[in-house]
This record gives sequence, C-alpha cells and structure tokens, in this order.
Amino acid sequence: MPRIIFVEPDGTEHIVEVGAGMTAMHAAISRSVPGIDADCGGSCSCSTCHVHVDPAWTERVGRATGMEEDILDFAVNAGERSRLSCQIHMTAALDGLRLFIPEWQR
Repeated sequence: MPRIIFVEPDGTEHIVEVGAGMTAMHAAISRSVPGIDADCGGSCSCSTCHVHVDPAWTERVGRATGMEEDILDFAVNAGERSRLSCQIHMTAALDGLRLFIPEWQR
C-alpha cells in the first residue's frame, strides 16, 4: 500500500498508508493530519488542503492545471510546487511521496 509523508512546518512527520486511487487529502483527513482541513470536502473549490510537493516528487506528481490552478491563485504562499491534496490521486508510483503543509494552515 502506498505511503505519503506529510511534513508539518515544525518538521513533524505523519506517515499515512493510502489505498490506490484515494486522494492525498482523504488520506490526511482519515488520520487527522494537522493543517489539512478540506473545508470543501475535496471538490476543488477551496485551498484548505494546500500542500507543497517535495522537489524530488514534483515531476511524478505533476503540476496543477485548470480549476486547481485557479484555486491556488488565491492560496497564501502558493508557488510552483503547490498542489491541492484533493487533486493528488495516489498510485503505487507515488509510494513515499513527501508533502509539506504550509505554515499558514497550522
């Protein structure tokens, strides 16, 4: 089963096992990872599941496009490695993915 490592701003790590096809946001919510609020429930209409993808994983995860990119325009401190975790669908190829939770979400 793939794993995601969520990293809080203070460096605390949360390792979460994720079923294939599940989103990173749902994995975080199921394990009460701090800083992932998911106010819209995963419908890509807010930025409360905003994460920064570890540079080593950016290419495999891909960049935000379409509506996700539009929502990120309103997120605090969004950048090139920003994604909404509700839009990251897990696969075996993403096992070990590291996602950083922005400071403002704590």
